[in-house]
Amino acid sequence: MDNAADLKVLLASQYPLLVVATDEEPRFLDLLRSATGELHIPVWTWSVAQGLMRDGQQPQYQSADPNRALGFVSEVSTPGAFVFADANPMLKDPVAIRRIKELAQRPRRRQTLILTAPHPDLPEDLESLAHRWRLRPPGKDELVKLIRSTVRGLADRGFPVLVGSDRIEEMAEALRGITLEEAARLIRRQVLEDGMLASIPELRSAKAELLNTDGVLEIVDAAAGTLDEVGGLEGLKSWLRLRRIALDTPDLDPPRGILLTGVPGCGKSLIAKTLARSWGLPLVLLDPSRLYDKYIGESERRLDASLRTIEAMAPAVLWIDEIEKGFSTSTSDGGVARRLLGTYLRWMQDHSGEVFTVATANEISALPPELLRKGRFDQIFFVDLPDAASRREIFRMHLAKRGIDPEQLAIDHLVDQTEGFSGAEIETAIVGARYRAAADGGPMTVDQLDAEVSSTVPLSVTRAEDIAALRTWARDRAVPA
Repeated sequence: MDNAADLKVLLASQYPLLVVATDEEPRFLDLLRSATGELHIPVWTWSVAQGLMRDGQQPQYQSADPNRALGFVSEVSTPGAFVFADANPMLKDPVAIRRIKELAQRPRRRQTLILTAPHPDLPEDLESLAHRWRLRPPGKDELVKLIRSTVRGLADRGFPVLVGSDRIEEMAEALRGITLEEAARLIRRQVLEDGMLASIPELRSAKAELLNTDGVLEIVDAAAGTLDEVGGLEGLKSWLRLRRIALDTPDLDPPRGILLTGVPGCGKSLIAKTLARSWGLPLVLLDPSRLYDKYIGESERRLDASLRTIEAMAPAVLWIDEIEKGFSTSTSDGGVARRLLGTYLRWMQDHSGEVFTVATANEISALPPELLRKGRFDQIFFVDLPDAASRREIFRMHLAKRGIDPEQLAIDHLVDQTEGFSGAEIETAIVGARYRAAADGGPMTVDQLDAEVSSTVPLSVTRAEDIAALRTWARDRAVPA
C-alpha cells in the first residue's frame, strides 16, 4: 500500500492521534490533502510561525500559541485533520500534553490530530493513544515525475540534457530512499558539475554519501576481483553463484544473507567485497563498535537510523564485520547490547529482500542463540584453513596479481611448506619475499619465499586451542565453506 492509500485508511478508521515521522513536510501535506479530499475532510495546519489555519483561510487569532490552538481544536465539532508541525517542543509542555490527551480520548467526531516531526519524541502519557506512522520514501512513479521536471527545469536554464525513458527509470531506481528535494539536488549538482547526468554507480555513490551522516556506515570500494578470483571456498562460492539468479528472477524468494565464521585471515571479508562486485551492487560496511554512545538511547537510535539508511541504499550488500562486537549480550552494559539485538532482529524479520547481509564473526560463541537460529540467516558457513588445492590457488592468484609468473616458481614445494597457513599469511609471505628481492636487486626466488615462510609462525600454531574450539563448534552447526 502506498503512502496516500495508507493515510486514507487511517483517517477513515478514525484514529484520533497520529504521530508522523517525516522531514518532508510539504510532501506529507500533499499526500494528506489527496487522502482527505476523497473523504471530504478539511485539513487544518498549525506552525509556531503561522498559527492554526484551515486550508484556504486566514490563521485563527493568536493561535501561534500551541495551547490556544489546541483549545480551538477542542471547540471544533465538524470533521477535520489537524496537523501540528514540528511538534516536539509542545510535547514537553505538560499543559499541551494534557490537551492532546483529552482530544484523543473524546468521542469520535471524524477528527484526527496529527503531530509531525523528523523524530517525534512522544511522552509516555500519549504512547497508548497514538498511532505512529512513518512517511515512506518516494516511490518510483514520484521519482520519475521529479526527474522529468528537474531535467525540464535545467533545460529552461540553459543546461539541456538528453535522457531516454529507460534511463529515467534506471535513475529513479538509483535514487530510491531519499527525499524528492534531495533527489532533485543530486541531479542538479551532477549536471552542473559534469554537464551531463551521472552514471548510475556515481548516482548511487552520491546518494550513499548523502544518507550516511553519523559515521556508523562506510561505503566500501568493492575489491577489484570477483568471486571467481577468490582462492578456495568452493562450496560458499557455488552457493552464492546460485543465489545470484534471484537478482534477475522476481518470482524467486530473494536471499537474505549469510553468517561467516572461522579462522581469521581465511577470506571472510574478501568474500563480502568480491560478492558486491560480482553482483554489481554497492557494498555498505556497518562496524558494530561504532554504534555505542555514552548517552542513553543514542546507540539504539544510531542502529535504527543506519538500518533505515541501508534500506534506502538498496539494492545493496550489507557487510557487518565482527558482528559479535555489537550484539554479544554477555557483557554488562546496562542492557544496551540486548536492545541493539532486538532492534536488529526486528529488522532482519521485516526488511525487504533487496539488502543481502554478509556478517562475519571471529568469536561466534559470544553471539546469542536467537541470532543464530534458522531463519535469521539463509546459511551459516565455516571458513577453515585452506587445504593444499586452495593454497595452490591462493599462491597462483597472489603471484599473478603482482606480475609474477607462478610457473617460474616451485608452487608444489611452497604448498607443502605452508600447511596450516591462512590465505592472509600466504599473501604476507609473498609480500615479504618481494621486499627481499628488491633488496637483492633481482627477481623474487623460491629461496626468498622459503625464508619468509620459515620465519612465520602461523595462527594455527599460536592459537591452536582457539581454532580447535571453532572447529568443534562448527562441526554440527555450520556448513563447510
